[in-house]
Formats: sequence, C-alpha cells, structure tokens
Amino acid sequence: MELQELVRRAKRGDEAAFYELMQLHKVRLYRIALSYLKNSGDAVEALQEVTYRAYRSIRKLKEPQYFTTWLTRILLNYCSDELKKRKQLLVSDDLISLMGAEHQSSWLEVEEIIAQLDSKTRQVIELKYVHDFKIKEIAEILDCPEGTVKTWLHKGLKELRGQLEDKGGLGYA
Repeated sequence: MELQELVRRAKRGDEAAFYELMQLHKVRLYRIALSYLKNSGDAVEALQEVTYRAYRSIRKLKEPQYFTTWLTRILLNYCSDELKKRKQLLVSDDLISLMGAEHQSSWLEVEEIIAQLDSKTRQVIELKYVHDFKIKEIAEILDCPEGTVKTWLHKGLKELRGQLEDKGGLGYA
C-alpha cells in the first residue's frame, strides 16, 4: 500500500495503518536516535515516545507526503531535549572519516569542537553525513530553505576542518 494512503487512513483513526507506518520507519528512526543518544535503551525509549507523540498528533499533519520528515522532526526534537537534559553532545564515529580527516584527533576533541557549533549546524552535519539525508530532505525536516541548509553545512564543515587543523588533527602533507 502507498505511504500516503496509509497516512490518510491513520489520520482517520485506522490504528493498523498507523502501526504499519511505524513499522516502515522504525529502523531508520532507531538509527537516528542511537546516533544522537549513543545508547540502545535510550534509542528504544525515544522510539516509543516518538510513536506516542506521532499517534497523539497525526491528525494535525497537513500533508501526507511529508509524514517521514514530520516523524523525523518529532524524533530530532525529542533527542535534542534529551541531550539538553544531559548537557553533553554525543557524536557518531563516522563523522571524522566522512570529513576526510585522519584519525589523529581524539573523539573527545571532535565532540568538543562539534559542541561549539550552533544547534542547527550540528543537526545539518549529522543528518547529512551520518544519516545520509539529502539536502532537500534536511530542509523539509528543519522547515527551512535548501540554501540555508547548504550554508549551515558549508559553515559547519569549514569550522570543523579549521578547528581540527588548529589542533593538528588533519594529516595534510
């Protein structure tokens, strides 16, 4: 069955359709939650909370084709709130290799640098380089223009590279 039709049915109160939607999205949501929260138990808890929040407010979703980005936004908001509670940023191990950096920087240094970025820039970098979202999808999730996403991405990568170079973390010949 087509995703948009499932969303329409779920909005009308069809619990089986809502369950199917969550089944289709649970692996990706779990991976995103795990990359932010760094703990399987916390990621499962995030998935449960997001399922509850989505179920409670699915009737408010205006456009069925944006269900995936709407659901992802709910998850990101939840993870962001949880991280604020912990007062620390947790980063995926894939980020440095995706930036082209050598593994001379400790993960603590990288997390420290990323923690200094503004929250939107951090989110864009993670969504793009850790979760393989496209610029257009990130723009939909964050509810902003694609050009803004590209600007945040460029700014964030430039700042990360500069900070790593200053710390001697990039191995240029």
